Amino acid sequence: MTGHPDPPASLADLSIPEFLALLPEGMGRLNEKMGIEITELGPERVVATMPVLGNTQPYGLLHGGASVVLAETLGSIGSAIHAYPDRRSVGVDINATHHRTATEGTVTGVATAVHLGRTMASYEIVITDERGKRVCTSRITCALIPAARVGG
Repeated sequence: MTGHPDPPASLADLSIPEFLALLPEGMGRLNEKMGIEITELGPERVVATMPVLGNTQPYGLLHGGASVVLAETLGSIGSAIHAYPDRRSVGVDINATHHRTATEGTVTGVATAVHLGRTMASYEIVITDERGKRVCTSRITCALIPAARVGG
């Protein structure tokens, strides 16, 4: 979040478009290719959707890696909001349990903070299909390092 003329005191009060405008590459090329769209934003909870179509493995099922990308995106965003302005979030661990498949429609990921500390943040991410059935449960832990160590 360097180069912004007047950085905000907190990211938690920004709208989704304002938050994305602060990022050097917006949602990032991978998230854009996967069709991930943020619908709720905050340090305690981040929500986004992702289409199944275009994110499948050869059998037409939602790719487990796509679920992990969605989970990492949500946990990383939440921890970045929590860490701002003096720290930056860097993922150090992620895991996922795939409970059932999705073959169509949209999945929704909800990241809920488990721990928001000074040097570490952890989130549980639950991904559900359009029927509300749990597709995947993931957990991510991010180290919160001084901003100066990652260029501002």
